[in-house]
Amino acid sequence: MNLITDRWIPVIRQNGLPDTIAPWQIVEADNPVVEINAPRPDFHGALYQLLIGLLQTCFAPEDEEQWLEYWQEMPEPEALQADFEKVAFAFELDAIDGPAFLQDFDLPDGETKVISALLIESPGGKTLKDNLDHFVKRDRANQLCPSCTATALFTLQTNAPSGGVGHRVGLRGGGPLTTFIFPKAPSTTLWQKLWLNVLNQEELEPAEKIDSSILPWLGKTRVSDKGQITSPSEVHPLHAYWGMPRRIRLTTKIEDANCDLCGNHAELLYQAYRTKNYGTNYEGAWVHPLTPYRFDPKKINPPLSLKGQQGGLGYRHWLGLTLQDNDNGDKASKTVQFYNADRGRSLRDKSGASLWCFGYDMDNMKARCWYESRFPIYYLSEMQRNNLTDWAAEFVNAAKETAKMLREEVKSAWFNRPKDAKGDMSQIDAQFWQATETDFYRLLEQLAMLPEDTRMAPSEIYASWHETLRKQMVHIFETATLASTPEDLNLKRIVNAQKALRIKFYGNKIIKNLKTNAKPEEAA
Repeated sequence: MNLITDRWIPVIRQNGLPDTIAPWQIVEADNPVVEINAPRPDFHGALYQLLIGLLQTCFAPEDEEQWLEYWQEMPEPEALQADFEKVAFAFELDAIDGPAFLQDFDLPDGETKVISALLIESPGGKTLKDNLDHFVKRDRANQLCPSCTATALFTLQTNAPSGGVGHRVGLRGGGPLTTFIFPKAPSTTLWQKLWLNVLNQEELEPAEKIDSSILPWLGKTRVSDKGQITSPSEVHPLHAYWGMPRRIRLTTKIEDANCDLCGNHAELLYQAYRTKNYGTNYEGAWVHPLTPYRFDPKKINPPLSLKGQQGGLGYRHWLGLTLQDNDNGDKASKTVQFYNADRGRSLRDKSGASLWCFGYDMDNMKARCWYESRFPIYYLSEMQRNNLTDWAAEFVNAAKETAKMLREEVKSAWFNRPKDAKGDMSQIDAQFWQATETDFYRLLEQLAMLPEDTRMAPSEIYASWHETLRKQMVHIFETATLASTPEDLNLKRIVNAQKALRIKFYGNKIIKNLKTNAKPEEAA
């Protein structure tokens, strides 16, 4: 299968019916494609990234004027097809000799693994040896069709977690977050969803020629068995879209069967692959355009990609994903930054956009969970962005302080010796963040609409947030402590913890500042 010329990408068209297309068909105007139709959520995100990578590599607009032309009217399918087919030689999935998509250029030997090992959540070798695959079972996907195989291969290479000695992590580190700007208009095509995340050539250096500096499988693998590293300065910037840390070559195939993932019948399916450790070791100041990073203010350590969080993604992460969190050094992805500064004006009067964020929560080699969330994002002037950054930081910091106090005092109410008590208290945090989320976004919307010359947010917004924190803190405390079985109730301990919680809340410096801004006339 050739990933450029063959139809292999599962999609939904405007009439609601499924279809399978070649990449260039995303610009067909008759019954246009509106969404990816992948069998798994990580495949869904991976296919978006693959298509954006293709557009960025082969069809990047010269400038923002050309970008806007194609935003308003899709290019002709023949034009996109012609540009994509220039790289078709590099996108053979099963080339016997020569380059094969995201596979080691020359891998004569190595360990043979079943095809299901391409799936990130599959149990590792030690787990199988110790017979510990209780929750994620082995042998769930013994045969994959070419479409699912190609998607699984890309998903693994772009998200690669640590995989044992010498099995390298992805270019962005293991299990990175990915963020897309997503148009909110209901009639949006897949083309517009993708095109909104393609940078123009003024923002990202275009490809003069296609070689292994961009598509690493076109040349010999940059192995790392003797400590060799690969830094951004050694390859083309577009390499970031096509990182290949794992040495893999597809091997065993069967004919005429159904795929264990998508269920579709295929003339050829894959059952195994060959792999070897010490593939490309990406180190240095790598910054993938679709990923938010944490930057060292002292510029000593390289940027660190933001990862999936245990407990999911919520409004406490909003600032670092959409703007920048100055307390942590978190900064939105390059594509989001460009939308904030420039491109967003194209959607300002057309329902605006949201932020789609997704990724694995990894514990070294183990995938704990897949998370994805949608966040509001606003196109604002520079002064408005600065104001919103400051105000949102105030609100989130106040919520973090409240959550910490709540967790501590629920523990004091539950246990006679709370400092010695072991156990996971994360459910208290999760309840609090969930209970306050709707109000946060409601107030955020009001803050985003304020004129740029607003020196201080309205006092009623501060007052509303202060009351939200107080009310939900009290509610969650009472539910967590008074809902115990009667024999476990210790009313004296609960009353003392509730009193301590109230004292801590009203005495906290950050909460006091919130209260002061809620009543500016009293402060005067």
